[in-house]
Amino acid sequence: MTPGGPPLLILGVRRSGTTLLRVMLDRHSRLAVPDESYFVPQLADRHLRSIDADDFVDDLRRLNTLAEWDVPIDKVRARLRDGMPVGAAIATVYAVYAEERGKERWGDKTPMYMQNLRLLDHLFSDARFVHLIRDGRDAALSFLAMPRGIVTETWMHPRTAADFACQWATEVAAARRLGRRAGGRYLEVRYEDLVADVEAVLRRICSFAGLEYEPAMADYAGNVDVSTKPHQQRLRQPPTKGVRYWRTQMAGPDVEAFEAVAGDLLRDLGYETSHTSRTAGRVRAGWYSARALAWRGSSFGLRRSFLWRRRHPVLRG
Repeated sequence: MTPGGPPLLILGVRRSGTTLLRVMLDRHSRLAVPDESYFVPQLADRHLRSIDADDFVDDLRRLNTLAEWDVPIDKVRARLRDGMPVGAAIATVYAVYAEERGKERWGDKTPMYMQNLRLLDHLFSDARFVHLIRDGRDAALSFLAMPRGIVTETWMHPRTAADFACQWATEVAAARRLGRRAGGRYLEVRYEDLVADVEAVLRRICSFAGLEYEPAMADYAGNVDVSTKPHQQRLRQPPTKGVRYWRTQMAGPDVEAFEAVAGDLLRDLGYETSHTSRTAGRVRAGWYSARALAWRGSSFGLRRSFLWRRRHPVLRG
């Protein structure tokens, strides 16, 4: 079991409101939920089942995220031991981050990890998962409107509504399968419900996580520094319904293309649709899944090779 209490992991496809939820939960007096981490699959692939403590720390010194978080590596090292399971070693990094902020529990919000859900469940076997789902068409509008350069663009980067539908459907379905395996450790929440009644949804999440609801969680507007994040300026304001509304803002052909891929899942989730999934859409989604599998395989190979450290020079002594 994780010291301090089970980690709370926020799941969700990009542009589904996960940053909003992270900011709210991070304002809880007992819970620290940092900005996106990115390093969990890297460290897991680098060290597999158990760690050599000095090698693990050498990798920590190379991670941009930990430099940005200002995690004291010496405090992490003091808690590591040779042969420690890699999940426990990674959890130690988060635990030190939380303690440096006067908190006893930690969480994570990294949408990229929607491609690594089995890994998360394996590494953090007592984790609680909160899956935030947003109508994929609204999420697509938000994602495709982001200026270039905000996110790293790989060959998996969606560039059309249909591309985004493949990612959305694949990741939402994968998280729901995780939920069936995790049972009582999984909670599904709708973005639309969160912005409509913040307190009610936060109370539900707190009850699920074993935390007391705190009104400060909803009082984030004006208390979050987003000066360097142009794609997060909405956090300056309270939650607002209808910021992206596919019925009036998405072109008809894009709606049809999205629903050709993900219409059945949208309907299963209770969202209104005009088109059913089509064979061509399912083939497209299958091709996306194959590419995602190839991407994970190539990433694993890179992380296991000498090239990883060459690409990640030491940032801190």
